[in-house]
Amino acid sequence: MNTAGSLAKDVGIKNACDALVIPRASFYRWRDRDKHSMKGNCRPTPPLALTCDERKDVLATLHEERFVDQAPQEVYAALLDDGTYLCSVRTMYRILEKNQEVRERRNQLRHPSYKKPEILATVPNQVWSWDITKLRGPVKWTYYYLYVILDIFSRYVVGWMVAHREKSALARKLIEQSCEKQGIRRDQLIIHADRGPSMTSKPVALLLADLGVTKSHSRPYVSNDNPYSESQFKTMKYRPDFPERFGCVEDSRSFCHVFFPWYNTEHYHSGIGYLTPEDVHYGRAEQIIREREKVLEMAFEKHPKRFKGKVPKPTTLPEAVWINKPSPNESDSVIH
Repeated sequence: MNTAGSLAKDVGIKNACDALVIPRASFYRWRDRDKHSMKGNCRPTPPLALTCDERKDVLATLHEERFVDQAPQEVYAALLDDGTYLCSVRTMYRILEKNQEVRERRNQLRHPSYKKPEILATVPNQVWSWDITKLRGPVKWTYYYLYVILDIFSRYVVGWMVAHREKSALARKLIEQSCEKQGIRRDQLIIHADRGPSMTSKPVALLLADLGVTKSHSRPYVSNDNPYSESQFKTMKYRPDFPERFGCVEDSRSFCHVFFPWYNTEHYHSGIGYLTPEDVHYGRAEQIIREREKVLEMAFEKHPKRFKGKVPKPTTLPEAVWINKPSPNESDSVIH
């Protein structure tokens, strides 16, 4: 634009813009903006504008108790009924906007800012995740409730229960029995859950405090804060023998009595190096991986060309498991 301005002094604005392929409207905007900046860009006060005292009176009126719940249009109408005119409705909005009050002027409840849970597990019985899922009953709108507690490092189901309802007392009993069965010591375990009524209930919170267990919760309406429980439920519900509906609560329990032993002892889980959850949970993973290495070494010695001279390696067990692994540039504290 500076070039166009210099050229316009010699050949005129139209010829300069045509030569430089610049729209004349853009040139005029640039020129006018430059003029305003030289003058300090100060807009003169309109002669009909309210004075400073008048604007203060309008703002004070809008702050009165009888008007604090009303929109400017309602205030305007009420003042007219009282035989008073202060300003137009649009001017009221301008005054409120200038004072950053174009919003609800009463004190409103503000939802707290929930911190993203960042939890690390490096061994079994360090972090558990638990959740409740619905199992369809024999007719529409009937459900049974499956409670499942899962170790996120080993993916081992340490406890489960099917009940007719979701109840905090049942959750408390399941957690207590699972901790006793696994021999959980004080300050050893973190239990993570979403924010369902049973998960956030007072009986469960008191139990965890008595056991010396740290509780952790997902953020509201964030499903991927509890990924391991959700993944386990998906594995169950995508099984070929998972029924559309269960005939009664005993049917659902019978299914779970078959499914969970299979899941813990036979299911080769991709997230733990295609080992079974039981092998990882009870410390047999390293021995199994060494035995797999021997098998692969024997296969390599027998047919090295098939492996192009490189000894194959079995899938290894992850050293750590995260709920919401922090990025390298984050410095937030991590629960572990």
